[in-house]
Amino acid sequence: MPCHGGLVFGDAAAYEAFMGRWSMVLAPVLLDRVRLDAVGVPERVVDVGSGTGHLARAVARRWPGCEVVGVDPAPGFVAAATERAAADGETHRVRFEHGDAAHLPLESSTADAALAQLVLNFVPDPRAGVLEMRRVTRAGGVLAAAVWDYGGGMAMLRAFWDAAAATHPGAGAVDEALARPARAGGIEGLFEAAGLEHLDGGVLEVPMRFATFDDYWTPFLAGTGPAGDFVRTLDEPGREVLRRELHRRLGDGPVEMTSAARWVRGSVAG
Repeated sequence: MPCHGGLVFGDAAAYEAFMGRWSMVLAPVLLDRVRLDAVGVPERVVDVGSGTGHLARAVARRWPGCEVVGVDPAPGFVAAATERAAADGETHRVRFEHGDAAHLPLESSTADAALAQLVLNFVPDPRAGVLEMRRVTRAGGVLAAAVWDYGGGMAMLRAFWDAAAATHPGAGAVDEALARPARAGGIEGLFEAAGLEHLDGGVLEVPMRFATFDDYWTPFLAGTGPAGDFVRTLDEPGREVLRRELHRRLGDGPVEMTSAARWVRGSVAG
């Protein structure tokens, strides 16, 4: 199974049910804020940690003449993203490659922008990842990233970890809010340390709606990401205790919430 930073992510279908569907919602909101075309219409954009391809394809749809390269370490994700792009007739302008964020398979200064959505907190060395994004981006080009605000604003996972902490004392030690780039100032600090200029950032909010409680709960059982990995460590009685606590808090559904991501944008010195 593919891993990011030592954490197991399930297959592409499991990821899509768990987080990919919300990545699809977040992508156009992020593009609205980071203004890739502020210095001209982008001709080549790199999507680092492209997952199942939602951000890369959102870029291709917004700028039809732009070449988009998605890079991801999970072969299954690359295959799924490629298949989806092919089904929509987009492979002439968007492609996906297997690669590591710290060693992007691209030449230096060949992209107008490099993006990383919901991935830097899973990169083993996020500083190296941002430096690679800077390396492949031309002078004056744009770098942008977003991570969920796990500390409080990512309602979907905050509900999970709060319930887990209430029912399983060890849950606090693996709470995603502890991930350094996900903490306040984390991604901003990475961009500043990389020497990027004209930094900007803030908070993005996206609505989440789960038709039923099971629509919310079932994706956690596939073992995707830190939350799914935690569920995997529990025995059946332990999982049932957690499920009941979450059901008590969220009800039968529909479950509606708003989740927040923090974003940052910078430019490569000219």
